[in-house]
Amino acid sequence: MTTQSAAGSENWAARRDPLFLASCMALIVTAMSFAIRGDIMGDLSRQFNLTNEQLGMIAATAFWGFTLAMVFGGPLCDVLGMGKLLVLAFIGHAVGILVTIAANGYTMLFVGTLAIGIANGLVEAACNPLIATLYPDQKIKRLNLFHVWFPGGIVIGGVISYLITQANLGGDASWKVKMGAMLIPLIIYGVMFLGKKYPQTERAASGVSMGQMFAACLSPLFLVFVVCMLMTAATELVTTQWLPNILTVTAGVSGILLLVWINGLMAVGRMFAGNLVHGRSPIVILIGSSLFSAIGLYLLASATGAATSAIAATLFAIGVCFFWPTMLGVVSERFPRTGALGLAIMGGAGNLSVSAFLPIVGSRYDQGTAAAIPAGTTIDQLKAAAPNTPEAQQWIQAQAAGGREGMSLLVVLPIILLVIFTILYLYDRARGGYKQEHLTQGGGDEAEVGVAMGTGLQPGDAARTH
Repeated sequence: MTTQSAAGSENWAARRDPLFLASCMALIVTAMSFAIRGDIMGDLSRQFNLTNEQLGMIAATAFWGFTLAMVFGGPLCDVLGMGKLLVLAFIGHAVGILVTIAANGYTMLFVGTLAIGIANGLVEAACNPLIATLYPDQKIKRLNLFHVWFPGGIVIGGVISYLITQANLGGDASWKVKMGAMLIPLIIYGVMFLGKKYPQTERAASGVSMGQMFAACLSPLFLVFVVCMLMTAATELVTTQWLPNILTVTAGVSGILLLVWINGLMAVGRMFAGNLVHGRSPIVILIGSSLFSAIGLYLLASATGAATSAIAATLFAIGVCFFWPTMLGVVSERFPRTGALGLAIMGGAGNLSVSAFLPIVGSRYDQGTAAAIPAGTTIDQLKAAAPNTPEAQQWIQAQAAGGREGMSLLVVLPIILLVIFTILYLYDRARGGYKQEHLTQGGGDEAEVGVAMGTGLQPGDAARTH
C-alpha cells in the first residue's frame, strides 16, 4: 500500500473526501454492532440460558478487543500503514459476524464478539489519525462529522433490528438475521477502501520521532484527559449497551426505539458541532456535556413510563453527544506530538473502562433483581412462569428493580467529570485561554494560538492564520 506525504498538499485535497466517506461507512459497521448486540442481549439470554453478568462479560469482550486493537494499532499505524489496518479490520468484522451467527453457546459468542471488537478498534485506530491528518485545519469539526456515524450507525442498526423483530424474520433465530444485516455495509466499506492510497500521519510528516511521541503521551495534562476519557466513554457506552434491555422492563417502553431516539439526537448534534465550538473553548462543551449527562442518567434510572423515559433520554443524548469526538479533537489539537498513539490511547482507555463497567452493571442488575424476589420463591421459578400470571408479573417487577440498581451506578461518573472539566477550564483561563498547538516540518512547534476566551477563533481558524 503506497504511503504519501502530508495530507495538506494540493494532491491530497482532492483525495481526502473519498477516504473520509469510506471511513464513515466503516464506522457505521462498528456502530451497528453496538446497536444490534444491545438489542439481542435478551435473545441470547433465553437461547443460551445466560445470566446478566454473563451477558455483560460478552458485551465487555467487544470493548477489550477494541482496547487491544487501539493500543497496539496506534503505534502500528505508522509502521504498517493505515491501509493494512483497515484490511485487518474488514477481516475481523467478517469473522466476528459469522462466528456469532454460528454460535452454539457462551464461548463462541465470546470469540465472535472479541473479533468484532478488535475490528472496531482497528477502524478507529486507522481512521481517527487519518481524518486528523487529512483535515489539519478543522480537526474537531471533522472528527465530530466522522463520529456522526457512530450514533447514525446505531440508528441504522436499531431501526433494522426493530423492523426484523416486527416482521418476525427468522423466528426464534431473528438475532442471527440481525447480525447478518451488518454484512451489507461491511462489503460496501471494503469496496470503498479498495485500492486507495493513504497519507503519512501528521506526526510522522512533521518529523516527530517515535520516542518523542511516546514521551508526549506521558505529559501530566495528557494523562488527565486519559482519566477523563475513562469516564466519558463509560457514561455514554455502558449506558447505551444496557439501556434497551433495562428500560424495556423498568419503564415498559421499547428500549431499542429509545436507543434510536438517543442516537438520532446525537447524530444531529455532532453535525453542528463545528458551529457550537466556534468562538468558545471546547472544554466549555465538555462541562455542559457532563451536566446534561448526569441529569439524564439520574432520570433514566428512575423513569417509569414512556414520557419520563423520553425526557430523560433526550437530556442524556444532549449530554453524551459531544463527549467522544470532542475529547479526541482536543487531544489532537493540544497534544499533536502524541500522534496516532495519543488518539489510540484515548480510544483504548475509553473502551477498557466500558469493558470493566459492563459486567459490574450486569452484576448489580442481578443483585438488585435477586433482592426484589419475594420470599419463598426463586429466580428459576419466576423465569419459568407462564405469561400473564402473578409469578410472571413478579419477575418483571424484580427485573425492573435490578435494572434501576444497575443504571443508578453510573450517575457518579458525569458528576466527577463536571468537577474536572471545570478545573481545566479555570486552568486554561488563567493561562489566557484554550490553546491549539501546531507542528511544523522537522517536529518543531509553532506558537500556540488561543481559541475562544475572547479571541473569537474556532479551532481550525487558528491553523488558517499561519
